[in-house]
Amino acid sequence: MSDTRLPFQQLVLASGNAGKLKELQAMLGEQVTVLPQSQFVATEAVEDGLSFVENAIIKARHACRASGLPALADDSGIAVDALAGAPGIYSARYAGAGGDAANNAKLLQALEGLPPEQRGARFISVLVLMMHAEDPTPIICEGVWHGSILHSARGEHGFGYDPLFWVPEANCSSAELSPADKNRLSHRAKAMFQLRARLGLA
Repeated sequence: MSDTRLPFQQLVLASGNAGKLKELQAMLGEQVTVLPQSQFVATEAVEDGLSFVENAIIKARHACRASGLPALADDSGIAVDALAGAPGIYSARYAGAGGDAANNAKLLQALEGLPPEQRGARFISVLVLMMHAEDPTPIICEGVWHGSILHSARGEHGFGYDPLFWVPEANCSSAELSPADKNRLSHRAKAMFQLRARLGLA
């Protein structure tokens, strides 16, 4: 479809995560240029919401105010059945400021000794698109990707919990998928499919 239907050609990603920026730009395609929030503001939004939706709205509004452009926020994480849905909205900071390696290590420790059938998990992504900081009707899309947690890391691709997330339909970890396959199967891909449809890009 022609990009003339879109009300914008640029938007700001309300995140400093380079992996998310790359994935979302690939999913949106050439019709839209996704700019990193760091071009406009050095500080991240304070994510004090109690849900993925609340935090995504907070981040999108922060990026809109800083840039004056439409903003796309992705709030995502992993919810583990045996941990009552944890780490959930705290996935990125599950182990404090230690980053992906520390988060993965903490998750493995929390599930130590549990058999495969008790290691069910799901990745969740909520995308929020706001046209401006006072937008009363943000577009909200959600994607869920079901799988389980491995006993050890596998694969070299992706980021976050990808090396620990077993993808049943692909018979491998998320980090063993090619970027193209992950962008077709993932929670973020499912949310983006909905967003593209809302924007007339599907």
